[in-house]
Amino acid sequence: MVDQETRREILVGAGSVGLFIALLVGVGMTYGNGGLTQTGALAVVGVIVLFVLLMSGVGIWMSRQY
Repeated sequence: MVDQETRREILVGAGSVGLFIALLVGVGMTYGNGGLTQTGALAVVGVIVLFVLLMSGVGIWMSRQY
């Protein structure tokens, strides 16, 4: 049986990755008219930077839970 802290870590991590994928799909649908435009490429870079910052924040938050 998985304890509550581990379950919370799994859900937060999976939710963050799900948000990342949803944002990438959104960028692809918005800027992907047969190919990714320069603006779309910048949006993808922005999504990646946001994901790195989000996961860093999640990691710091999780490390302070114990």
